Amino acid sequence: MPVHRSRLLLAAFFSLASLLLALTLPFPAQAADVPPRGSAHMGMGVIPHDGQGGLPTPGDATQTEGVDVSSHQGNVAWSTLWTSGVKWAYVKATEGTYYTNPYFAQQYNGSYNVGMIRGAYHFATPDTTGGAAQANYFVDHGGGWSKDGRTLPGALDIEWNPYGAACFGKTQSAMVTWIRDFLNQYKARTGRDAVIYTATSWWTECTGNYAGFASANPLWIARYASAVGTLPAGWSYYTMWQYTSSGPTVGDHNKFNGALDRVVALANG
Repeated sequence: MPVHRSRLLLAAFFSLASLLLALTLPFPAQAADVPPRGSAHMGMGVIPHDGQGGLPTPGDATQTEGVDVSSHQGNVAWSTLWTSGVKWAYVKATEGTYYTNPYFAQQYNGSYNVGMIRGAYHFATPDTTGGAAQANYFVDHGGGWSKDGRTLPGALDIEWNPYGAACFGKTQSAMVTWIRDFLNQYKARTGRDAVIYTATSWWTECTGNYAGFASANPLWIARYASAVGTLPAGWSYYTMWQYTSSGPTVGDHNKFNGALDRVVALANG
């Protein structure tokens, strides 16, 4: 057999052997652990970082029960939630500039139709597109606002990244800029200051505990414990508190820091 031919056959053998070995090796563990894009929801990143916690200690101030839902809940039985005492709701509308909740209409309109005050939220992915672009996508796909006394301002869900690096690969200053771009564009489009949903631990790590949004943007804090704990810098009180991801009924459960008339006041702006 000519030398050049034997070399070709030997190279082919090693190529085939390498391919067979690659096929038998397992994929990296992270590939199985990372959820598909679009599947994120409020609190998804909070659970592994801040734990499940317990129910709030009853009592001090008047608070109003609410829920937040996403596609994970599917078609929601809103009348059952209303009967259980839930008076307001937030519904995931969008994520990044690539995802819209397929159950949004049933959830957003269904909560309204049973009498709830409702709003929409956007799951931020600062590693995919800019803040202004995501604000526009949100407003264009359900995140708008109207002064009907029943529609809450849109909420920016900015928390632990379920798809990769906790701070989405951004420095603290770059993250603050991204958030500012989103908030400014949302206000330019709707006339309202968006609500900020976050966890104190994430806010501290990923924004450097930036205090500059507290004067305009209501705080929705995620803390799965019997007390709300330390708030991010600048906010002296919370507007909403997500206190559990495993409530007595469907969705994550929340307390609005005030009676129902304060929920109406936020809706009216």
